[in-house]
Amino acid sequence: MARYRFHATNGLECVFDARGKDIRVPELLMRRADEVAQEVMRSLDDRADWSEWHVSVHDLSGRRVLVQPFVAGAEDHPRVAQSAPGGCPRLGHHLREAW
Repeated sequence: MARYRFHATNGLECVFDARGKDIRVPELLMRRADEVAQEVMRSLDDRADWSEWHVSVHDLSGRRVLVQPFVAGAEDHPRVAQSAPGGCPRLGHHLREAW
């Protein structure tokens, strides 16, 4: 089992997951990213356009392992990250402890 952090960002704002979540099966990363996207959209419900938002999934070493858009159709499908570790440009919110 490995712990991953699920950060949500539009490139200008970020919802930072400081705690992370233990994921037993890597195939469940996309499902958890969907859950995070839904929770962020509920908590920031004053927004109308989510097309630029995505969930960036990182392992505890900071390596980005998955980038998944919030909105279906924003990209063809989630993609496994190919780049170096990335962070959130501006920290604005934190994911709740319940996650």
